[in-house]
Amino acid sequence: MTTLLMIIGFGAATSVVVGLGQKLKLPWPALMVLIGIAGAFIPTFAEVAIDPELVLPLFLPPLLFAAAQKTSWALFAIRWRTILGMSVALVGVTVAAVTGSAVFLIPGITIAAAIALGAMLAPPDPVAVEAVASTVSIPRRIMSTLQSEGLFNDAASLVIFQTAMAAVLAGTEVDYADLAVSFVVSAVVAIIVGLVLSFAAWWVMEKIDHTIARSSLMLVLPFGVYLVAEHFHASGVIAVVVAALEVRRRDVEGNSAERVTQNSTWQVLEMLITGIAFGLIGLDLRLIVESEHADLGRALLVGTLIALIVVAVRFVWLLLGTLIERKRREEDPDAAPLSVRDATLMTWGGMRGLATVALALSIPATTSSGAPFPGRSYVVVAAAVVLLLTLVLAGLSFPTVVAVLGIDDEAEKEHQATRDIALRAYKAAMREIKNDDSLPDDVIEPLRARFKVLHDQLSGTTDDQASSEQAMAFKEHREQMLAVQKKAMQSARAEVLKARRERGTDPEIADRVLHRFDLQSVITR
Repeated sequence: MTTLLMIIGFGAATSVVVGLGQKLKLPWPALMVLIGIAGAFIPTFAEVAIDPELVLPLFLPPLLFAAAQKTSWALFAIRWRTILGMSVALVGVTVAAVTGSAVFLIPGITIAAAIALGAMLAPPDPVAVEAVASTVSIPRRIMSTLQSEGLFNDAASLVIFQTAMAAVLAGTEVDYADLAVSFVVSAVVAIIVGLVLSFAAWWVMEKIDHTIARSSLMLVLPFGVYLVAEHFHASGVIAVVVAALEVRRRDVEGNSAERVTQNSTWQVLEMLITGIAFGLIGLDLRLIVESEHADLGRALLVGTLIALIVVAVRFVWLLLGTLIERKRREEDPDAAPLSVRDATLMTWGGMRGLATVALALSIPATTSSGAPFPGRSYVVVAAAVVLLLTLVLAGLSFPTVVAVLGIDDEAEKEHQATRDIALRAYKAAMREIKNDDSLPDDVIEPLRARFKVLHDQLSGTTDDQASSEQAMAFKEHREQMLAVQKKAMQSARAEVLKARRERGTDPEIADRVLHRFDLQSVITR
């Protein structure tokens, strides 16, 4: 009952904090962490203990699924080098840097335990960065790179962590060859699971005509994919991301009502789950530090040094990345990072979150032999300090950093991309109307005018004045117009989906246009 009360409390607090953060222009997830820390001082909440093994399966699948649907296979095809470099290579470099630092700074820690600490601290959280960065205007190329990085780095970190922990508990050293093989096998099996289950979900949905039932299946899908992948000792993270991307790829033209329902449902659930998750992070932060009594001052100092090393490694890596991306700019004009300013912003956006908390809480007190876990107090305190520095401090200061850096939000470029996709959709709709010979001439013009209004709204110019003659024509031929309008909407929607899958298209911009057509389709039924 206490756990249920806490979840309801954090859910209610989320609704208030989102509005408060909007007014104060502060990222609400960071505020939820502070509320969680304060909640730990409430005796009832302080007694709550959530099984660490449930944290990732409960919170990660739906949040990853929602985040992954905002990108596309086409975007991955363009930026696979950057994503691979940040999701795998940077994780490996961070683990190596933390391992060396921990062996030097933490008395009695083994190399395997230090590697586990590095894996725990390496992966930025895609949910954290998206929730925080959504409060300010930053270039979409940077935001999409941060999102894409966060979708896969958990997979690399979890494999490294699990291998290192097995070595610590058994009292052996890490087998690096086995680690590499485990990662590759885990990724391959996860991709297969994600593809198979997403195909199965669509096959079932094709047999179901009920919109709410179909939407419910999509809500269950990420949990099922994650659990099946973990059952086969594969990466649940990669499986969920692959399933989400494949679901978006399979999206069809006639699902307007369903998409509107799913979008609204996912927005509410994503906000509530994110708020509850970050509230739990704050709650666990205080409990983690409070449980470590041995030499807490030195542990905090060591944790601060390791946190600074984690941030420095990311900054240096991104600076090196600017040189590579500049050479490749002809291939991908929107590549990121492209400057020291970009590297600074992306370093600040490397916020740790759910994975770090869940792994820190899973550290046992003893090994399999009954010996104390080497350097445990330093390990868990270091995790807490990194979370405070990269999530709370970075999150609260993120709007200020954006303002100081003078980051151009590239709004005009995004508006032009929106106009281009809207024009393609408008032309597709007009072709459908022209090809229909059943409409009288006095009906075609008001129908064109309706689509012109929608096009103008998407392009940023609104002119929805229709003549009285057009209104009368619409009333007289309403059923005929609605039938043709439905076909035209489907053609427009198909064109937007086609644009979304093309290389170089920002999926989120296409989704905005798509959402307006979906809403219009539902409203005019």
